[in-house]
Amino acid sequence: MGGISDFIQENRNIREENRQRKPIHERFIEFHAHDDEQIVLNAVPGHFATIQSHINYYVDVTSMKVRTKEAREAAKHLASKMLHKIEVVDTIVCMDGTQVLGAYLAEELEKSSFSLSGAARESIRVVCPEVNSVNQLLFRENIKPSIQGRKIFLLLATMSTGETVRQSMECIEYYGGDVVGVSSIFSTREVVQSTLVFPLFTIEDLPGYESYKPADCPFCKKGIPIEAMVNGFGYSKLR
Repeated sequence: MGGISDFIQENRNIREENRQRKPIHERFIEFHAHDDEQIVLNAVPGHFATIQSHINYYVDVTSMKVRTKEAREAAKHLASKMLHKIEVVDTIVCMDGTQVLGAYLAEELEKSSFSLSGAARESIRVVCPEVNSVNQLLFRENIKPSIQGRKIFLLLATMSTGETVRQSMECIEYYGGDVVGVSSIFSTREVVQSTLVFPLFTIEDLPGYESYKPADCPFCKKGIPIEAMVNGFGYSKLR
């Protein structure tokens, strides 16, 4: 009986410790990109869940999505990473609320040596798809011309398992687009289905970052509750 009672008490202690924790936004730690100290993201350790996995850090990239100064700086850095690796971009498809960053990225690409496959008078298009109930991208009739027959660059906020990117690429291809590259503000991967990923931050910038299958999550095995559900848009507290 002692083992059971000890387990119950340990779980009570864990829950009480978690209850007394400061709110997520008060526990943020700043991390700097290893190749550009001016670019900063916030992250907080804990037990969090995405649709596909459990993770030990919530990575917050809000500032690069909503603040013009940070978005412009991030866009310049992204464009420099893409230089000489991608030659043609017609459309940037923005996921996870990355429209501001996407617009500045288009501006930076147009300043450099990147070209368009369409008419010279055109500029790079920046679009945001709808996402249906089964996580498939939906492009309405007025947006389809920006996808069909175009060279597409996919922009996201964060990437952990890469499954969302794979699904998005399949949907874009269904609409006739050709995905030539992917970028994520934070990514654990450099390639998805042979397509290059250009991240601003990698796991090298976030020491100790781990992603687990739900069945293998060490936090769950210890009875530590999930603190929040997270995705590229942000987090929703569960307790």
